[in-house]
Amino acid sequence: MALLRIPEENRLLRTPEEVRDYLAPYGIHYEQWVVEGRVKADPTAEEILTAYAPEVEVLKQRGGYVTADVIDVTADIPNLQAMLDRFNKEHTHAEDEVRFIVRGHGIFHVHPKDGPVFAIEVEAGDLINVPAGTQHWFDLCADRNIRAIRLFREKAGWTPLYTGNNIATGFQPLCFGPNYLPGTAAKLETLPALSA
Repeated sequence: MALLRIPEENRLLRTPEEVRDYLAPYGIHYEQWVVEGRVKADPTAEEILTAYAPEVEVLKQRGGYVTADVIDVTADIPNLQAMLDRFNKEHTHAEDEVRFIVRGHGIFHVHPKDGPVFAIEVEAGDLINVPAGTQHWFDLCADRNIRAIRLFREKAGWTPLYTGNNIATGFQPLCFGPNYLPGTAAKLETLPALSA
């Protein structure tokens, strides 16, 4: 289940309904899909796409996506940091960024034009669709482990279009760890507990 934090407001949203309602005005779609029992341990990309074919087909029809693939990122990947550095700076895309998380965790920071930066930590079972043109950046959690289905309108995929804003440097790329909020220790002590 996704967690959403608004650091400037010292707020944490924990329920799927709260997350969905907060994201909707920004055009970001969020939902949850069942993960348990859908695929065997260590499935191939083809097995994952087959298991989620009905949901992927609905997304294709709804959003005009023409292709889907599976990305598998672990700490063992050579030049992992260089790959992450392409996406951990503020950027936009010419098309939607659609991800269904099959395994692991990641964090999207979104910088809306009319509100504070907020962060969405996604995990297995979370589907997120960040619309084209949204200013954002992405990073992995400390375990550097994520596997996700991606959907694209163009077979070539997309590339980041950097904004040139260095705002991402003011936010730690940790998935809601103890030092997540910029500012004083007093602020950190006021955070609600992360346990459900």
